[in-house]
Amino acid sequence: MATLSDILTTHAGNWNLAPDRSRVTFRNKTLWGLATVTGRFTEFTGTGRADDGVTGRVVIAAASVRTGIGKRDAHLRSADFFDAEVHPDITVQVTGLDSSDGSARLTTVLTVRGVSRTIELPVDVEILDDGALQLSGRCEVQRDDFGVSGDLLGMVGPTTVLSGELVFTRV
Repeated sequence: MATLSDILTTHAGNWNLAPDRSRVTFRNKTLWGLATVTGRFTEFTGTGRADDGVTGRVVIAAASVRTGIGKRDAHLRSADFFDAEVHPDITVQVTGLDSSDGSARLTTVLTVRGVSRTIELPVDVEILDDGALQLSGRCEVQRDDFGVSGDLLGMVGPTTVLSGELVFTRV
C-alpha cells in the first residue's frame, strides 16, 4: 500500500474536483436529541495542488442544501441558518497537511456565513483505479462558532458532523 509521502511524490501537480463523483454531507441531532437530520450539498467546485505540500479550495453553494424536505431546506437557506442569500458560499481552504504520525490531517480554514475557523481535518487518501485521488474525511463543528443559530426552543443540537468524499482528477 502506498504511503501518503509516496502519493504526494507520484501524484504531484494540479487537480480538479469531480463533483459528479463526490459527496458533501452533514448530520445534526434535533428534537432534543431524539432524531438526526441528515443532508447533503449538491453543488460544489474545487481545486487542489500537491507538490512539496498540499493546498486547495472547495466552494460549496449554501443554497444547494438538501435534506429531502423542501420546507426544512428553505429554512436552512434562511438567515436562521446558512443565510444563503447574503453568504452564498461555504468554503474550505486547505493550507497544509500533517502526516507526521502516519495518519493524514489537513489544516483547513472553514468559512460559513462569513465566519472563518481553522479546522484540523483527518482524511484518508486513496488512489482510485483510474488514477484519481479520493479524499475522505469527517469532523465535528459547533454551529454557534459560525453564527449558525436557528435553534428554536433548544431543539437543534450544537454539534454538526461534516463529511466529505471528494474525488480529484489530474488537470
